[in-house]
Amino acid sequence: MTDFGQGRFDELGRVLFTLRNGSPKFGSGKDYAEKLILDPENQKPPLHYHRHKMEDIVNRGGGNIMVRLYESDEEGQCSDKDFSIQVDGQAQHHKAGDLLRLEPGQSLCIPPGLIHQFWGEEGTGIPIGDKRYTVSGEVSRVCDDWNDNCWLESCERFCKIEEDQPARYYLVHEYPASLGMTNVE
Repeated sequence: MTDFGQGRFDELGRVLFTLRNGSPKFGSGKDYAEKLILDPENQKPPLHYHRHKMEDIVNRGGGNIMVRLYESDEEGQCSDKDFSIQVDGQAQHHKAGDLLRLEPGQSLCIPPGLIHQFWGEEGTGIPIGDKRYTVSGEVSRVCDDWNDNCWLESCERFCKIEEDQPARYYLVHEYPASLGMTNVE
């Protein structure tokens, strides 16, 4: 769970569950990752891209997911160039900044360097309290949050936690230290 250090969790945040994440450094042979993401309507992560990671975003249900996409330029900023991507394995051509709608069951393949952000479409998710939620999945190459994420605005991927009770579970970035592993960059 993160607000990316911005203090506006309802607008700019994420709740992610890392189900698996391999590492090429430890010889596990597991060079892939999988996450579940809760997508409340209109809550977005900052625009970002990955240097190496290719990922499929899968709408696992509840409502629609809106995805904004840009090709990155040489400086890592939004380009005005058109681009092609795959939705459900079919190539599609899009203009810079296009919004795509993924309905339940649909998926989008995001290659390295493609700037993106996605969120639950307003009014389409499962109602819980005063919001609606969609669940998305991410299946990708190994997720290296320290070296592979490129944010277009200043933010923190792992924010300082203000503990109000003792921690019961490890967060994804705490596992290496808990297992006595070091230098896991």
